[in-house]
Amino acid sequence: MMPAGLEREGADQLMAQRAKEKAKQPAAGRLKVPSAPAAATPEARIKALEQERDALKAELETARQRIATLEESRTAVASRIDWVIESLSGVVDRND
Repeated sequence: MMPAGLEREGADQLMAQRAKEKAKQPAAGRLKVPSAPAAATPEARIKALEQERDALKAELETARQRIATLEESRTAVASRIDWVIESLSGVVDRND
């Protein structure tokens, strides 16, 4: 069983970390690359498509990192819930 002070400290650190990570994330739509006009040369069209591809790759990597962060958070929350259940079970068992 964790002391109450350590529990709160860990929760505060987790919340601060989440706020910091959220601040680093780009706003939705910020990665959009302007498309080339339809009458552009093939070279210009290729260049625009390459830029769009690169932006999409960067966005995909950001999304993958966010998924990893969410999975870590979910694991931490599940562990915390398990700990609380075990603690409550221990209290109930002692009172019986």
